[in-house]
Amino acid sequence: MQSCEISADSTDDPLSSGLRRKRQPRIVVIGAGLAGLSAARALLESGFTDVTVLEATDRIGGRVQSVQLGHATFELGATWIHGSHGNPVYHLAEDNGLLEETTDSERSVGRISLYSKNGVAYHLTNNGQRIPKDVVEEFSDLYNEVYNLTQEFFQRGKPVNAESQNSVGVFTRDVVRKRVKADPDDTEAVKRLKLAMIQQYLKVESCESSSHSMDEVSLSEFGEWTEIPGAHHVIPCGFIKIVEILARSIPKSVIQLRKAVKCIHWNQSVSKEIERVADHNSDLPEENRGSNVFVECEDCEFIPADHVIVTVSLGVLKKRHESLFHPRLPEDKVMAIEKLGINTTDKIFLEFEEPFWSSECNSIQFVWEDEAESESLTYPEELWYKKICSFDVLYPPERYGHVLSGWICGEEALIMEKCDDETVAETCTEMLRKFTGNPNIPKPRRILRSSWGSNPYFRGSYSYTQVGSSGADVEKLAKPLPYAESSKSPPMQVMFSGEATHRKYYSTTHGAVLSGQREAARLIEMYQELLQ
Repeated sequence: MQSCEISADSTDDPLSSGLRRKRQPRIVVIGAGLAGLSAARALLESGFTDVTVLEATDRIGGRVQSVQLGHATFELGATWIHGSHGNPVYHLAEDNGLLEETTDSERSVGRISLYSKNGVAYHLTNNGQRIPKDVVEEFSDLYNEVYNLTQEFFQRGKPVNAESQNSVGVFTRDVVRKRVKADPDDTEAVKRLKLAMIQQYLKVESCESSSHSMDEVSLSEFGEWTEIPGAHHVIPCGFIKIVEILARSIPKSVIQLRKAVKCIHWNQSVSKEIERVADHNSDLPEENRGSNVFVECEDCEFIPADHVIVTVSLGVLKKRHESLFHPRLPEDKVMAIEKLGINTTDKIFLEFEEPFWSSECNSIQFVWEDEAESESLTYPEELWYKKICSFDVLYPPERYGHVLSGWICGEEALIMEKCDDETVAETCTEMLRKFTGNPNIPKPRRILRSSWGSNPYFRGSYSYTQVGSSGADVEKLAKPLPYAESSKSPPMQVMFSGEATHRKYYSTTHGAVLSGQREAARLIEMYQELLQ
């Protein structure tokens, strides 16, 4: 077992004794994603000097992962800056010249879609037919009208009826179906196409929400997610540039890569094993053996701290909360972790020698006609590909080449992640041939895809309010430990950050950044006298 690298003194009260002698508090940030880097940057800029960032993987960025292929940058994770007015991510990008090459097709005003606003979305059926543009527009108007209704339950306090099961998916499917079937102007054939389109639109919505199905997303809470005003932007040179800007002012010695955390021992719950290590380490001052928090790493090192900011994903907390914290988390925080939702949204990039799509086509949307009356969006394992909702055409081709970007979410995304590249490329090519009616589409020359669900350090893409959860659960998740009102122990030993801890901006990069700044601000306020 490695020796603990401990310095400075530790007392029961972080504002007594050592800190009154101007001893700097020891702060450990777990995770070098946007939340962790934002917290560390704010702390260092405010005068804290004893800050350590522990990152389990071999890179910084977390769920931001930009991959360079040739001259193009592809985003396996975060892609869009959602809104501009007051968005810290937008201001970082704008102030550092990252948006100078952003094209009109990479800038969108209004509700964001998964594909470019330039050109036309081709809605194709599994029979190789394109749904007429006017039918698509009529259905899209109806769907968006019902989507707006889903926002009103939270925003206007409308009661949710029992029929909807408090589910966005159930409510949307039911209302849209009834309106489609009641339309006296449509033929039965058109009605059937529109009914099939419901499932395709809900698949797109699931990818945007990172849920397995919109049936799992809470109707009563759906409208609390808040959109920042202004245009949405893509960063042509890569979202990773935002990460690099945040890390620029953080000394390299602060961030430790490949440093996975095994357990956070808080509230002075120092185990006998840690004490044994301390007893055999002649370098350890006696006063350091009573630290409020010890971070136990997978490499057997124990790092003492006054405060730990935990920025791991909700997916990791769901999987590991029982073993990651000692003592275990309070029951209400565990309930919040279990009730809130997170699932996987993956991308599949296919690069072709030449485009087989027309110049006006901005996306290929897959509409399965046999799903017109389907209730579930769960498929047998061998039919995982039916969850792929679309392939977007990346614009401009001068930058990206001839590339399609596919979207898949939920349990089927996890099945896709288990397949090898050859299988996924072959399956996607067969789908494209089937829906376009063109049997001569060649296999792509290159494939690139994400795997957020099976990665043990992420276990999902981003969070959503699951049926049975609410914004109050987000607040519980974000609340530092120990709870001030129920403990005489030193406050804010364990703090929580990350997109899932922001009540209004969960699932976004700016939510992650703001949550990191929020936790840093708590400590800055706590130690304002020391920092003066």
